[in-house]
Amino acid sequence: MDYTAKLDDALNRLHEEGRYRTFIDIERKKGQFPHATWRKPDGSETPITVWCGNDYLGMGQHPVVLSAMHEAIDATGAGSGGTRNISGTTVYHKRLEAELADLHGKEAALLFTSAYIANDATLSTLPKLFPGLIIYSDELNHASMIEGVRRNGGAKRIFKHNDLDDLRAKLEADDPAAPKLIAFESIYSMDGDFGPIEAICDLANEFGALTYIDEVHAVGMYGPRGAGVAERDRLMHRIDIINGTLAKAYGVMGGYIAASAKMCDAVRSYAPGFIFTTSLPPAVAAGAAASVRHLKTDQELRDKHQTQAKILKTRLKGMGLPIIDHGTHIVPVIVGDPVHTKQLSDMLLEGYGIYVQPINFPTVPRGTERLRFTPSPVHGPDEMDRLVRAMDELWSHCALNRAELAG
Repeated sequence: MDYTAKLDDALNRLHEEGRYRTFIDIERKKGQFPHATWRKPDGSETPITVWCGNDYLGMGQHPVVLSAMHEAIDATGAGSGGTRNISGTTVYHKRLEAELADLHGKEAALLFTSAYIANDATLSTLPKLFPGLIIYSDELNHASMIEGVRRNGGAKRIFKHNDLDDLRAKLEADDPAAPKLIAFESIYSMDGDFGPIEAICDLANEFGALTYIDEVHAVGMYGPRGAGVAERDRLMHRIDIINGTLAKAYGVMGGYIAASAKMCDAVRSYAPGFIFTTSLPPAVAAGAAASVRHLKTDQELRDKHQTQAKILKTRLKGMGLPIIDHGTHIVPVIVGDPVHTKQLSDMLLEGYGIYVQPINFPTVPRGTERLRFTPSPVHGPDEMDRLVRAMDELWSHCALNRAELAG
């Protein structure tokens, strides 16, 4: 077999469909976020403004976070030195887990190297703990949840997105005595819509199911202490397992689950994704703990974040752009074609110094390709004005006219 030819075929398919993903090299500037430097392939450098980052609150440059990381690296060095089971559990990891357990009002928390791994490892392990477990998963759940459910060897039911009637029908069709778990998200990151948390909890109670919520795009940003939408809606006590990330609003790296002490102990003891993975560097854990601790009291930053999102959505709507607005901080502008989405992204970058990555299939369904903007408290009025003007000019006057872009 000509393996190289097979690789060429696979990559050429992506190019032909307009779905080939291009990475650009950027260097973030401490103290100047969201500004960065784009290092072009020819070696030249251009200043850009990042409009698609997940450091939603700018905590990746916050002095509290950086100070904690400097202190930890000076005290302990770079890496953790092993898995959590073999020399990789430090005082910094334990402090972070305690902060996270307190944040979510749970007995314990368990730290992973990413929220992807936390979802995958936990959901793939649960059937080992509850033989015969049936997992009911929202069809728009994140890829990490899908992967964990897919390979856990247990039964699964995929219910239509946020469709409580479909979920109820699937629950009713199964053995009442079978262990069950409903897995869903609080905020779905591509459309920015909320999951019906309370209604799902009601169904879980009715059918004796556990609840598993992904709060990745909500932790740090929603609720009086930043614990997420479930905290905002006073529903955390009704959620059995909460998944979150430290790599978005908290500005660092890592993921976790928060749950009962026994649940965390069982996952810790049985999940290969936890057992066999080197733990986060102590400096990262220290920075994350400082970020979580700080955001428990910084409501002003959360409020400013929401205000920025509302302003951007209002201005883009006023221009007639097809945006999706479900009341969250995520601002998707639907283009509807992968080639056009990439062209618009390229023109924003090359002509205006605005970096927003195109979102194509399989991340979103075909025909819903989009640019997804993530405004933050550190995007000031000047950055907002430049973005709005650029979108207006390109949408109205470039070769890809507005009607064609809108589909």
